[in-house]
Amino acid sequence: MMYMNPRMVGCGERTLVLSHGYGGSHAIWDRVLPHLALTNMVLLFDWDFSCADEAAAAAEERYTFARYADELAAVMDEMGVSGAVYVGHSMAGMIGCIASVKRPDLFTHLVLVGASPRYINSDDYEGGFDEPDIHAMLATISSDFLSWANGFVPLIAGGDPSTVETLAGSFFAMDPRVAHALARMVFLGDNRDVLDRVAVPCTLVHASGDFAAPPCVGAYMADCLGKRRRAAAAAMVTVDSVGHFPQLVAPDEMLRVLDLVLANAADDEEPADQAAAGKEGSSSGLAIAAEVDVKGDIDVAS
Repeated sequence: MMYMNPRMVGCGERTLVLSHGYGGSHAIWDRVLPHLALTNMVLLFDWDFSCADEAAAAAEERYTFARYADELAAVMDEMGVSGAVYVGHSMAGMIGCIASVKRPDLFTHLVLVGASPRYINSDDYEGGFDEPDIHAMLATISSDFLSWANGFVPLIAGGDPSTVETLAGSFFAMDPRVAHALARMVFLGDNRDVLDRVAVPCTLVHASGDFAAPPCVGAYMADCLGKRRRAAAAAMVTVDSVGHFPQLVAPDEMLRVLDLVLANAADDEEPADQAAAGKEGSSSGLAIAAEVDVKGDIDVAS
């Protein structure tokens, strides 16, 4: 899996895995990495969104959540990582959930940042987008990816210029065919049935002003995940931030959440395969509260 450019940084006995989402790169963690690496080993890598092979780029069957979950497990095996705290942003959140179902030994806790199991609204579910709008967006990605990305990146960056700059490099480096196929995977996917199979304790982090994965999605996920075990297994944290990247726009608030998760990580070290078998375990300190608001001094609107 060396094409994913995996590398370990930091020091400490615990390992964190930082996993980026659609159009991103490991650079989305740059504003929280120095602090995290002081006391943790951190695994960073890049999903392969470039895909120079034309046939592979055009093959939509290549782009599935299951395949990415297998790649995640493979890169963790290659780097000798298990029992890790996994921090997955956006699409990488559900990739981590699927990987934890397949390989519970790899994870002790999942931190799902701006994750969503389903983006399309239905009669019994609010995902944030109406289906015609999703199809219109996909059509625009297919016909004029660069114009779409020029408009989309500032929206998900919450209008923060430095975040736009960080994201622009990786977004515009994507092969437009890959961008379209991957967007179809993400925005048309439905992974809600995965949630009730996740046995690893989870913390869900959602920005209060995220139009892509609004807090109502996090509340839905927390409810589904919390039903998996008798002990409280899921907590939701709402960060006072605009856009889809609280780790870039509000890094101090993001670090407060991660520090709290890590401070209580020892409580989550019951083997996940035992939890999957239905054995009651302890829950993290974050799970004591069903929802936590984290508000700081950063003016994310400016």
